[in-house]
Amino acid sequence: MVGDRELCEYGELCEVIGMAILEKLEADIVAAMRAKDEHRLTTLRMVKSALKNKELDKRAPLEEAEEQAILTTLIKQRKDSVEQFTKGNRPELAEKEGFEIKMIEAFLPQSASDEEVRTIVLGAIEHLAKDAGGAKPGPKDMGPAMRVVKQRIAASGIRADGAMVSEMVKAELSK
Repeated sequence: MVGDRELCEYGELCEVIGMAILEKLEADIVAAMRAKDEHRLTTLRMVKSALKNKELDKRAPLEEAEEQAILTTLIKQRKDSVEQFTKGNRPELAEKEGFEIKMIEAFLPQSASDEEVRTIVLGAIEHLAKDAGGAKPGPKDMGPAMRVVKQRIAASGIRADGAMVSEMVKAELSK
């Protein structure tokens, strides 16, 4: 038990409901310092720095959705790096970036399954069909469909990869 959090497998801290991302991050930084885990500490400090920089730019505390967007951006950057390091035959650096991705993902809500996303996509397309007087939307309605899907995903509090969502919407609209 570390504060009001307990250790999970691999010595990582479990998420406590109701804690803000920044608070969880600070608690994990303290735990990494105590464990003398330099790589974890460096990564957590980098994440905290990104959040604080955005907060300073905004000149107001960040909303949870904004914090999640920043973390998602950091994950995308790491995924690009993994791809580049793999192409450049640098597996040790790709592995390091992969470890950082896992640490950053621990601060985000659980990623949605394909079925959950498909249910939201189908509901959004059905909603668009009702608005259009029963006419089934086609590929030309990709923009409005994506807007509705993104709103529904945000409202449900889940996280989904934008490329996967886009492919599902495109597939459903072209049926």
